[in-house]
Amino acid sequence: MTWARHLKSFTKVGLAALALGALATSGNAQNAYQGKFTLPFETHWGSATLPAGDYTFTMSSANSSYTLYVRGEKVNAIIRATATDEQVVSSHAQLNLVDIADVQTVETFDAPEIGKTFSYWTPTQKHTGHKEAHQKTAPQTAPATQTSENRTSIEVRATGR
Repeated sequence: MTWARHLKSFTKVGLAALALGALATSGNAQNAYQGKFTLPFETHWGSATLPAGDYTFTMSSANSSYTLYVRGEKVNAIIRATATDEQVVSSHAQLNLVDIADVQTVETFDAPEIGKTFSYWTPTQKHTGHKEAHQKTAPQTAPATQTSENRTSIEVRATGR
Protein backbone atom coordinates (compact mmCIF):
# COMPACT_ATOMS: atom_id res chain seq x y z
CA MET A 1 0.00 0.00 0.00
CA THR A 2 2.85 2.42 0.77
CA TRP A 3 4.36 1.60 -2.59
CA ALA A 4 1.09 2.54 -4.36
CA ARG A 5 0.99 5.92 -2.61
CA HIS A 6 4.59 6.67 -3.60
CA LEU A 7 3.90 5.70 -7.19
CA LYS A 8 0.83 7.97 -7.28
CA SER A 9 2.84 10.89 -5.81
CA PHE A 10 5.72 10.27 -8.20
CA THR A 11 3.31 10.27 -11.16
CA LYS A 12 1.76 13.59 -10.07
CA VAL A 13 5.19 15.21 -9.66
CA GLY A 14 6.30 13.87 -13.03
CA LEU A 15 3.20 15.22 -14.78
CA ALA A 16 3.64 18.62 -13.11
CA ALA A 17 7.28 18.75 -14.26
CA LEU A 18 6.25 17.89 -17.82
CA ALA A 19 3.59 20.59 -17.78
CA LEU A 20 6.06 23.21 -16.54
CA GLY A 21 8.58 22.14 -19.20
CA ALA A 22 5.94 22.46 -21.91
CA LEU A 23 5.01 25.96 -20.70
CA ALA A 24 8.66 27.05 -20.65
CA THR A 25 9.20 25.73 -24.18
CA SER A 26 6.08 27.44 -25.53
CA GLY A 27 7.25 30.70 -23.90
CA ASN A 28 10.42 30.63 -26.02
CA ALA A 29 8.32 30.32 -29.17
CA GLN A 30 6.55 33.60 -28.39
CA ASN A 31 9.48 36.00 -28.83
CA ALA A 32 8.34 39.53 -29.56
CA TYR A 33 11.01 39.97 -32.26
CA GLN A 34 13.93 37.97 -33.63
CA GLY A 35 16.35 37.94 -36.52
CA LYS A 36 19.95 37.79 -37.66
CA PHE A 37 22.69 40.03 -38.98
CA THR A 38 26.35 39.92 -40.00
CA LEU A 39 28.95 42.32 -38.64
CA PRO A 40 31.82 42.86 -41.11
CA PHE A 41 34.04 44.38 -38.39
CA GLU A 42 34.35 44.55 -34.61
CA THR A 43 31.50 46.62 -33.23
CA HIS A 44 30.64 48.11 -29.85
CA TRP A 45 26.97 47.86 -28.88
CA GLY A 46 26.05 49.28 -25.50
CA SER A 47 28.58 47.81 -23.08
CA ALA A 48 29.30 44.79 -25.33
CA THR A 49 32.06 44.38 -27.91
CA LEU A 50 31.08 42.04 -30.75
CA PRO A 51 33.75 40.66 -33.09
CA ALA A 52 33.06 40.41 -36.83
CA GLY A 53 30.75 37.50 -37.62
CA ASP A 54 27.21 36.19 -37.90
CA TYR A 55 24.71 36.81 -35.10
CA THR A 56 21.14 36.00 -34.14
CA PHE A 57 19.03 37.98 -31.71
CA THR A 58 15.77 37.67 -29.84
CA MET A 59 13.65 40.12 -27.91
CA SER A 60 11.63 37.95 -25.58
CA SER A 61 9.06 40.54 -24.54
CA ALA A 62 7.35 43.53 -26.05
CA ASN A 63 7.34 45.34 -22.70
CA SER A 64 9.23 48.54 -21.99
CA SER A 65 12.61 46.95 -21.15
CA TYR A 66 13.47 46.19 -24.82
CA THR A 67 16.32 43.84 -24.04
CA LEU A 68 18.03 42.03 -26.94
CA TYR A 69 19.71 38.67 -26.44
CA VAL A 70 22.46 38.50 -29.07
CA ARG A 71 24.19 35.20 -29.87
CA GLY A 72 27.28 34.78 -32.01
CA GLU A 73 29.89 32.12 -32.64
CA LYS A 74 32.41 33.75 -30.29
CA VAL A 75 30.30 35.85 -27.93
CA ASN A 76 26.82 36.19 -26.43
CA ALA A 77 25.53 39.51 -25.11
CA ILE A 78 22.51 41.01 -23.42
CA ILE A 79 21.91 44.52 -24.74
CA ARG A 80 19.33 46.94 -23.40
CA ALA A 81 18.08 50.01 -25.25
CA THR A 82 18.46 53.36 -23.51
CA ALA A 83 15.43 54.81 -25.35
CA THR A 84 12.81 53.89 -27.92
CA ASP A 85 10.97 55.89 -30.52
CA GLU A 86 7.66 55.00 -32.13
CA GLN A 87 8.74 56.79 -35.32
CA VAL A 88 10.75 54.34 -37.42
CA VAL A 89 13.30 55.98 -39.71
CA SER A 90 13.82 53.08 -42.12
CA SER A 91 11.43 50.89 -44.10
CA HIS A 92 13.60 47.81 -43.42
CA ALA A 93 15.30 46.51 -40.28
CA GLN A 94 18.85 47.80 -39.84
CA LEU A 95 21.56 48.59 -37.32
CA ASN A 96 22.82 52.17 -37.62
CA LEU A 97 26.46 52.52 -36.63
CA VAL A 98 28.59 55.58 -36.06
CA ASP A 99 32.39 55.77 -36.10
CA ILE A 100 33.55 57.19 -32.77
CA ALA A 101 37.33 57.53 -32.51
CA ASP A 102 37.86 54.78 -35.12
CA VAL A 103 35.50 52.39 -33.29
CA GLN A 104 32.25 51.28 -34.96
CA THR A 105 29.41 51.68 -32.44
CA VAL A 106 25.71 50.82 -32.75
CA GLU A 107 23.73 54.01 -32.24
CA THR A 108 20.21 52.88 -33.22
CA PHE A 109 18.33 49.79 -34.36
CA ASP A 110 15.39 50.34 -36.72
CA ALA A 111 12.74 47.62 -36.32
CA PRO A 112 9.84 48.60 -38.62
CA GLU A 113 8.17 45.18 -38.15
CA ILE A 114 7.29 46.20 -34.59
CA GLY A 115 7.16 49.94 -35.29
CA LYS A 116 10.12 51.01 -33.15
CA THR A 117 13.59 52.50 -33.32
CA PHE A 118 15.81 51.60 -30.38
CA SER A 119 18.64 53.87 -29.22
CA TYR A 120 21.76 52.63 -27.44
CA TRP A 121 24.44 54.18 -25.28
CA THR A 122 27.41 55.49 -27.25
CA PRO A 123 30.52 57.22 -25.89
CA THR A 124 30.76 60.87 -26.79
CA GLN A 125 33.17 61.72 -29.54
CA LYS A 126 36.10 63.77 -28.32
CA HIS A 127 36.89 66.90 -30.33
CA THR A 128 40.65 67.34 -30.50
CA GLY A 129 41.49 70.45 -32.48
CA HIS A 130 41.04 70.17 -36.24
CA LYS A 131 41.47 66.40 -36.36
CA GLU A 132 38.94 64.83 -38.72
CA ALA A 133 36.90 61.72 -37.95
CA HIS A 134 37.85 58.90 -40.33
CA GLN A 135 35.49 56.19 -41.54
CA LYS A 136 36.61 52.59 -41.39
CA THR A 137 35.44 51.07 -44.63
CA ALA A 138 33.72 47.72 -44.69
CA PRO A 139 35.11 44.90 -46.84
CA GLN A 140 33.65 44.64 -50.35
CA THR A 141 31.64 41.54 -49.42
CA ALA A 142 30.05 43.10 -46.35
CA PRO A 143 26.30 43.87 -46.43
CA ALA A 144 26.96 47.32 -44.96
CA THR A 145 26.02 50.50 -46.75
CA GLN A 146 27.60 53.91 -46.28
CA THR A 147 25.00 56.52 -45.34
CA SER A 148 27.19 59.51 -44.49
CA GLU A 149 30.80 60.43 -43.73
CA ASN A 150 31.03 58.49 -40.46
CA ARG A 151 27.84 56.39 -40.42
CA THR A 152 27.18 52.86 -41.63
CA SER A 153 24.02 50.74 -41.76
CA ILE A 154 23.99 46.95 -41.40
CA GLU A 155 21.05 44.97 -42.80
CA VAL A 156 19.05 42.97 -40.25
CA ARG A 157 16.97 40.02 -41.44
CA ALA A 158 13.94 39.77 -39.16
CA THR A 159 12.68 36.19 -38.86
CA GLY A 160 9.36 36.79 -37.25
CA ARG A 161 7.49 38.21 -34.40
